[in-house]
Amino acid sequence: MEIIRRRAYARAGLIGNPSDGYNGKTIAVIVKNFWAQVTLYEWDRLEIVPSLNDESLFCSIHELTKDVRLHGYYGGIRLVKAAIHGFAEYCTQRGLLLHNRNFSIRYETTIPRQVGMAGSSAIVVATLRALMDFYGIVIPKPTLPSLVLSIERDQLGIMAGLQDRVAQVYEGCVYMNFAQDAMKTDDGFICGEYEELPIALLPPLYLSYSTEFGEPTEVFHNNLRFRYDQGEPAVVNAMQAFADLTCQARELLFNKKPEQLGRLLDQNFDLRRSICRLPKEHILMVETARSYGCSAKFAGSGGAIVGTYPDHETLIRLQTELKKIGCHTIKPILQ
Repeated sequence: MEIIRRRAYARAGLIGNPSDGYNGKTIAVIVKNFWAQVTLYEWDRLEIVPSLNDESLFCSIHELTKDVRLHGYYGGIRLVKAAIHGFAEYCTQRGLLLHNRNFSIRYETTIPRQVGMAGSSAIVVATLRALMDFYGIVIPKPTLPSLVLSIERDQLGIMAGLQDRVAQVYEGCVYMNFAQDAMKTDDGFICGEYEELPIALLPPLYLSYSTEFGEPTEVFHNNLRFRYDQGEPAVVNAMQAFADLTCQARELLFNKKPEQLGRLLDQNFDLRRSICRLPKEHILMVETARSYGCSAKFAGSGGAIVGTYPDHETLIRLQTELKKIGCHTIKPILQ
């Protein structure tokens, strides 16, 4: 029996987020310390097996409440199911024939939940990779992120942009341009311009997160989307400023000036703070890192921060201090 196992990794938005859903530009990196893995093998019926994240048996009402607070009302089965449906529709619309063999599929994930590290899209990407292998179907690389986004947005109502999906499909470090004049149609989907950047260009990075202070991505994006669509000047102008910071960061990296990247990350956070009401716990994470000479910004929608640090001794001190406020701090594995 052939067993197919495919992974997709956590993502950290390095700069430019959250402008990816607003015709902006971003740079993001993959964090291979955390992953979502899908296992698929031929079976007599099509079976989706629940994982630990789909637990429905609890010791007490307090345990249920804690689970809902940390994980929401849905586990990953809805993501797997939506990915299978989206894959089937993609193939049907393009006349791609699928064989009649059934399969059993299950997922597992180590990506911290609701801290803006793209745990949901990782499950969808991993599922599509497994399905492509099982059915012998190739979905073009530029198309795949847009298909993932359409599955999450149109089927599940998850409001987000392309950044996470692009990073998880391309992996490594990716520069993304979502400006209106950069968008194009590929295989029936709207895609941006994507450029893979050498990991060696980046300065030393840290990533810190707290699962106690997480917040679903859609909570942040729903409000911002409304304000952007209403043409609120501060929000519209901020999205252009995020894009400009991304261009500056790309130029610094190619000019081999990685030590200057930190100030741009700080500006990214300050700009975000100017247009959004942020949880005090998330602000404390950033301010703690900055007090030790490190740059800091949100890695996603909140609950995790990413930044640069000057030396190993500073990183050790940072890990100690962030731990005092309930944060886990790591050096991200980028490739």
